[in-house]
Amino acid sequence: MAQATKTAIAQAKDVHIRSGAVQLRGDLNIPSGAQGVVLFAHGSGSSRHSPRNQFVARTIREAGVGTLLFDLLTSEEEAIDIRTRHLRFDIGLLAQRLVDATHWLKGDLSYLSVGYFGSSTGGGAALVAAAELGETVGAVVSRGGRPDLAGDALPKVKCPTLLIVGGLDYQVIEMNREAFARLHCEKELRIVPGATHLFEEPGTLEEVARLAAIWFQDHLHSGSASRKE
Repeated sequence: MAQATKTAIAQAKDVHIRSGAVQLRGDLNIPSGAQGVVLFAHGSGSSRHSPRNQFVARTIREAGVGTLLFDLLTSEEEAIDIRTRHLRFDIGLLAQRLVDATHWLKGDLSYLSVGYFGSSTGGGAALVAAAELGETVGAVVSRGGRPDLAGDALPKVKCPTLLIVGGLDYQVIEMNREAFARLHCEKELRIVPGATHLFEEPGTLEEVARLAAIWFQDHLHSGSASRKE
């Protein structure tokens, strides 16, 4: 096991984040010497325990960047959403919870640069939150995301933004291309060949994690691991 991974596991911490009238549970993991931390905004029907996001988070920590995986909805809200499927598309609510989590984090760890990793509808929420917080957010990565749901917030995003889409996820590719055209920040669109929406094909999630780790390592100025293209 890599030393960075040992350090990350040793420093894992269960946290509670206040957002309005609710408390959100999260897992905060800051490797020794990290200068940045990535907040994960998961997609519809997911949670901080998502195996895909957990895998990406480990790869990011191995690059010397911290992670905060937290539930955007409470367990009660999740139960409602399973029936109605409307909260997962409430981008305003999800973005506000991401903003609140960012303020909570910066309250205790103000020296850390903040990045967002959004999946599915969480990609739209991450961009809305980034537009609202401006220079507080140093970078955004969206995996199979719905950046189109950020709407008029897209031109207001200032931080470097990477959109990653599966090569076989045709409808989402078009949504990302349209959103990409509306972004006026440093930006990149990467299409992973042979990948569908959930990046379940061999090697595709590994490529997502690699691209995300490089993006955050570059733009959050964290860690000293060498960059590999």
